[in-house]
Amino acid sequence: MNETFTILLGGALTVDDRVLALVAGSRVIAADGGMRHAGALGVKPEVWVGDFDSTDAALVARFPDITRKSFPPAKNLTDGALAIEEALQRGARRIVMAGALQGERTDHGLMNLLLAVRLAGDGIEIVLTSGEEEAHPLLAGETVVEMPEGALFSVLGVSDLAGLSIGNAVYPLEDFALPFGAARGVSNKAKGGPVRFGLKNGSGIIILRPHDFSGV
Repeated sequence: MNETFTILLGGALTVDDRVLALVAGSRVIAADGGMRHAGALGVKPEVWVGDFDSTDAALVARFPDITRKSFPPAKNLTDGALAIEEALQRGARRIVMAGALQGERTDHGLMNLLLAVRLAGDGIEIVLTSGEEEAHPLLAGETVVEMPEGALFSVLGVSDLAGLSIGNAVYPLEDFALPFGAARGVSNKAKGGPVRFGLKNGSGIIILRPHDFSGV
């Protein structure tokens, strides 16, 4: 059974080879207006969920054969969270959240990041992408992210980080303590290939700009 799912969300999405590689071979679920990304990605979602307040008649007309699950606007979950729940019910163990980072709603983008950290804690492999940026949860243990040479990345703690190590980067760290809210983890640069992160305690988020080689 295919356990990799892509969730189409309503934020901005620049489709390039890196995004297509993330999505390749996955099952797909659309969340409300995120359906607009299906054409650019060349995918056909197996279900379309949400309250559909961000979906106009033209978008519905483009995808008349997709099964829809409708929810009332007054609900306890965002459309993206509903799509995640649907994916988990269908056996997801790896999730790509496409269109998850950039959009009109800062609260939704931040919620997607925090949700990803929680899901990673539950054992779900997860990555968020807008094409211009990627986000990877950082938990205790080792995390490896493939990065182009010179690409900018940052480590942001959602708690105090203890024993943070970063290898194969212009500014490596070893057994470093990063207090919550400290800026020390912002604007590092990859040397190219796998960048290895180690963490003894805490949780955070790695933000990668795979096409940004502007310097630090």
